[in-house]
Amino acid sequence: MNSDFSKKLSLLRQERGVSQRTAAADLGISQALLSHYENGIREPGLPFVVRACDYYHVSADYILGRTLSKDGAMIASDEVYDPEAERTGVLKGSVLATLQNKLLSGAISVLFDLLGRLGDRDAVNAAGAYLGSAVYQLYRHLYRCAGRNEDYFSAEPDLFTLDAVSADMKLSQVRYARALERQRQEKKEFPDLSDEHLHEAYPGRCQSVTQVLHNTDTRLGGLMKE
Repeated sequence: MNSDFSKKLSLLRQERGVSQRTAAADLGISQALLSHYENGIREPGLPFVVRACDYYHVSADYILGRTLSKDGAMIASDEVYDPEAERTGVLKGSVLATLQNKLLSGAISVLFDLLGRLGDRDAVNAAGAYLGSAVYQLYRHLYRCAGRNEDYFSAEPDLFTLDAVSADMKLSQVRYARALERQRQEKKEFPDLSDEHLHEAYPGRCQSVTQVLHNTDTRLGGLMKE
């Protein structure tokens, strides 16, 4: 069992506001054993995992670190597969492409809605510039490898080859962070980003956000192990 479990187990108890002794008694084990579970010294069996999920009202996927959503909401391929898309050749019948499209579209939609609620024009524009540059970069790579004439773009090929797009993205990220920091210093009210509120406000799209965050978090964790 991975280390995410022990961290989540300890965090859930703290969020519930109960002592280790109380939680252990409620879960039917000794305090010492619960301490070992929370510190990753010992691994529990499946019956305990089930009891812990029921006790903390979370899914097994969440407590095992497989998703950032406490209810375990995950978008499955059969939920986004569109038979009509395959018949018409859209996305060439790729379920994976359809899934990624839905995940990112949903996550970006929630992000801009939250930024709109914050009401900071600079943050919205910087976020748009950052994501726009990311799309530009990916599309131009595709355009180049497809053998298309790059005269279509006004930015010279050398600028693209020298990764000027990444520099533009980094500048947009700085502007975005500064805009948010300014809002924080001015004590502006930020949107409620709790799991409970996001699920209530975005019942369909929230799982896209949690899945994108989880996927990226996993990749970043993998970088440290290489």
